[in-house]
Amino acid sequence: MIQPAILHTAYALAHAPDFVRYGSKPTRELPANPGLLEEMTAALRPWDEVVAYPPNQVFIGNLSPDELAATPRPWYEHLVPDASPIGPWGRIVTQAALYGLMKLCDDFDLLTITEAVAAEAREELTRFEHRRDRITGVPPEDLAALIGKHDGLTLYHRGEVAGFLRTAHEQDPSLDAHVLFENLACKATAVLAVNDAFDGGPIGPEDVDYLLNTGEEAVGDRYQRGGGSLSKAVGEVVGCLNATGSDIKAFCSAPVHAIISASAMVASGLHKYVVVLGGGSQAKMGMKFRAHLRNGVPVMEDCLASMAFVVGPDDGTGMRVRLDVTGKHPIGAGSSAQHVYQALVVEPLERAGMTMTDVDRYAVEMHNPEITEPGDSGDVPKTNYRTLAAMAVLRGEIERDQMDEFSATHGMPGFSPTQGHIPAGVPFLGHALAAMRRGEMDNAMIVAKGSLFLGRMTQLVDGVSFLVEAPSEPS
Repeated sequence: MIQPAILHTAYALAHAPDFVRYGSKPTRELPANPGLLEEMTAALRPWDEVVAYPPNQVFIGNLSPDELAATPRPWYEHLVPDASPIGPWGRIVTQAALYGLMKLCDDFDLLTITEAVAAEAREELTRFEHRRDRITGVPPEDLAALIGKHDGLTLYHRGEVAGFLRTAHEQDPSLDAHVLFENLACKATAVLAVNDAFDGGPIGPEDVDYLLNTGEEAVGDRYQRGGGSLSKAVGEVVGCLNATGSDIKAFCSAPVHAIISASAMVASGLHKYVVVLGGGSQAKMGMKFRAHLRNGVPVMEDCLASMAFVVGPDDGTGMRVRLDVTGKHPIGAGSSAQHVYQALVVEPLERAGMTMTDVDRYAVEMHNPEITEPGDSGDVPKTNYRTLAAMAVLRGEIERDQMDEFSATHGMPGFSPTQGHIPAGVPFLGHALAAMRRGEMDNAMIVAKGSLFLGRMTQLVDGVSFLVEAPSEPS
């Protein structure tokens, strides 16, 4: 068998404050509450604060999780001085750039933007020369006339009307302007991350054999809602001319399912290079905005996150994926936290003859607690690490008074936007790869859980995990 490895990682954040009003929660609540839009808009963060926000700096690699743990909270009051939007494995782009990305991804002329927004986008998107000519705009007066003629969604930039997105089929709710807006934003942000995965990575787009998309969008029509694959749509834009692909849907667990599947493809020799990708979930922007307003904190669900991972044969530079140390949550397992972590952590480690303390770091659901706590959802990573520590106590691997030390040593604070599939352990892969290359870490376990019951077709939960190890000696 070929030893598979994660060879490169890429992450991106697109700051999109004017997209927040179209998140699922704001869309439902703003029309019924006059004045709420103005209140929400006033609580949105400007660009410089988003860039300097410590968890965002961790997401793109300029800060480590340990440095975040040492930063006083609230983090939004302890911004990083001289913060850069460019990190070693990620970057943050402006809302104008996001509009430009959506425009260059638009194959059906769904999106219209103004000349000013298009010009601003072209200036920032210097890495898309082959498609930059698609980033065109219209004069404001023409835009007003077009909006009056078409059924669609009016879009904003810096609070001013900046464009619109039209409905593609009047009698198909799956092709409604709002749904297409979500899907196009997901495609565009995925394109950004995948394109960056080739920048400085070990392969070019023409080397990719297969693409696995893990986003939470639902591309389709009224006959097959959510059935359309976004993987090839993204690959087309970034130049993966020799690749095919498909989408993996598993709620929050999808990226971990996909990395295991990609590793199995490589190990079997079926495909040499597989890219796992996921764009942002526009529907989840502003999901907790009412709680943030109620608690006097900024509306922080203002960015679309995306990611991409290159999986291929171990060449001595990447993290080896241990396919013999993967966990799954079987249908017959219980759904308590202890049952889930027994299946996802303890059982695969036991098969490998390892203890829980043999894993240097566990990356669980990396939700940023400053987003979740005001909405009474608690500190999700902290809760999960306490559960792992308690299980280590029950197994006699640590003493009860060592639980806090276990959580601090083997865990980390959450730093990911709360967009379902994005926080599912995988934001740590960039940090893990860098630490392993420096010789500071031997292994890490990535653990994801998924809420299958949300679709109302089952009461089950889901979960998968895998272990990565430090690079082997170069061959």
